[in-house]
Amino acid sequence: MEQGSAREGARPAYAPGAFPRTPAEGRTPEGRVQEQARGEHTHSEPPAPRAVQRHSVRGQILDALRAALVDGELVPGQVYSAPALGARFGVSATPVREAMQRLAVEGAVEVVPNRGFRVSERGPRELAELAEVRALIEVPVMLSLARTVPAHRWSVLRPLAEATVTAAAVGDRAAYAESDRAFHRAVLTLSGNEQLVTVADDLHRRSQWPLVAGPATRRADLLADASEHTALLDALIAQDLTVVQALVREHFAGADG
Repeated sequence: MEQGSAREGARPAYAPGAFPRTPAEGRTPEGRVQEQARGEHTHSEPPAPRAVQRHSVRGQILDALRAALVDGELVPGQVYSAPALGARFGVSATPVREAMQRLAVEGAVEVVPNRGFRVSERGPRELAELAEVRALIEVPVMLSLARTVPAHRWSVLRPLAEATVTAAAVGDRAAYAESDRAFHRAVLTLSGNEQLVTVADDLHRRSQWPLVAGPATRRADLLADASEHTALLDALIAQDLTVVQALVREHFAGADG
């Protein structure tokens, strides 16, 4: 239950596998000259370019970069330059740089002057702290909602819970991260507190960035997490407060991504 957001739109076709885990090869001299002229250098670069549509370019790039972060394709500690990434997407460096600036605000990357952006390195302690804060927010809210929200309103969220199972079944970590976050956001939206939803969603997204040298999330782990969504929804519909509290607390106690 700890990875993802329902999709605010279809994932870009270029998102999965768009970033290598090792430096790319075969760069042209022209691309190298252009990058050096901007004073930016990269230690890791993506593979062959893939064209993106011109409308909402920054949004598409941001979605692709977020997916690559969740998948671990943007490696913690590595530096990536905006011109190099832009060349691979077939766009200028500007939308890439803007998307990276957004990721810097979210804490996913750090700005490295005259070089580009370094993927933030996180340890288990940071992840545990995020899980603790999320539990402090979400547990009491869900218990309150379980007492007051009628069953038919919970039933509307069933497709969102099922979307997490679908993503988990194929081992798509980025899609799972999106669908997981969307389910949580939809539940908390029922509180009517927009500020709470925004804060909780930001914390959730931050909890999804991979740990330094962390193990890849197994499909079995994703499926186990996805099953918690459907179980939680059943408990909310039944207004079973004991089960709701147990499920949510257990989930945050064992959160790993």
